Amino acid sequence: MNKKFKVGFLVSVKNHNKWLQNYHFFGDYLVSLQLKIAREMRYESDDRIVMTLDAGGTNFVFSAVQAEKEIVQAFSIPAHAQTLEAVLMNIRRGFELVRQHLPSDPVAISFSFPGPADYEKGIIGDLVNLPVFRGGVALADYLQDVFRVPVFINNDGDLFAYGEAISGFLPQVNQWLEESGSPKRYHNLLGVTFGTGFGAGIVLRGRLLQGDNSAGGEINRISNKLYRNMSVEESVSIRGVRRVYANYANIPFENAPEPREIYQIARGEKPGDSGAAMKAFDEMAVVAGNAIADALTLIDGVVVIGGGLSGAWPIFLDRLVEEMNQAFVTFNGTTTDRLEIKVYNLENPEDKRKFIKGNFHEIKVPFSNRTVIYDTEQRSGVGITRLGTSRAVSLGAYNFALNSLDKER
Repeated sequence: MNKKFKVGFLVSVKNHNKWLQNYHFFGDYLVSLQLKIAREMRYESDDRIVMTLDAGGTNFVFSAVQAEKEIVQAFSIPAHAQTLEAVLMNIRRGFELVRQHLPSDPVAISFSFPGPADYEKGIIGDLVNLPVFRGGVALADYLQDVFRVPVFINNDGDLFAYGEAISGFLPQVNQWLEESGSPKRYHNLLGVTFGTGFGAGIVLRGRLLQGDNSAGGEINRISNKLYRNMSVEESVSIRGVRRVYANYANIPFENAPEPREIYQIARGEKPGDSGAAMKAFDEMAVVAGNAIADALTLIDGVVVIGGGLSGAWPIFLDRLVEEMNQAFVTFNGTTTDRLEIKVYNLENPEDKRKFIKGNFHEIKVPFSNRTVIYDTEQRSGVGITRLGTSRAVSLGAYNFALNSLDKER
């Protein structure tokens, strides 16, 4: 080898190895920076106040949040009224009552409201449960005119997911990994709610996926695995659980107990048809698991479940995760994995242990003496809200408002 070329080659290799060392250092730095940013997105010590509202079909529940804590005792005002003007006055009156109890002026109003809506513009569309909303109502602009602060409106499923991503389930998962010494970290989250309907929100690396039409995360429009011409929500909802119980117990739907009682029947805590009760939650688990698996195919993160039906997780979560891990069958009779990733039930201690452990190996870098760590197991986990659904929505609204205000600076 030409001497000059050989020297140049060795210098090039040396510089290349130095670059690789810097590259891996920079990669580790990026991971730590992402975690630092995620922590800083929280506002646990922030003294700014945001007024909040949880707008359901029956009641408007008002409060205020400061430093991620509720500082006004939540109270409700009936949602229904004969005219749009009367509903708007109820909302205005609620926020005026909140403001009277604040130690200082609020910096924003942030809340969830039913759709369809153009949430980015704060315009509410035609609502089923509040029929006085028709033809588009510029709710955010109206409230901004009245209270002279920025107003942010989102879907409750979105705010639930955002609250869990910033202050709840996602940081909890990463804390488990950090405490175990694992280098693995998660940055993406799918939050789903089981209740009156089936809702969802998606957070990707700290950003709420709102979509171009304020329709991001509308998981309730996925096809139902068991009833292909129906929405998944026909099974993943309070009415769905009651319907299945009524069918198997051979009673009219209107005589079916509420899901809480069906759950107690399934556990043998109340008299009733235990087989029908188990079947009711099993069907919900299968349909929900299939829909969540479809969504997770595109998101690749962890999943947190909230909503009124989530309290029944001891009898449906194993089945839901089992459904997510089901294999597809090909035309030649072989099977292929349902997902690229394996899903673990993070409420199951053994599943949680395996999820945290992963499958790490040390592998050699070709043409080098260096090694790198490789985790061969692609995986996700499903768990239940640690915050509680209402608190997650409230924290989501608070964090979303402050984060939006800080971006505008």
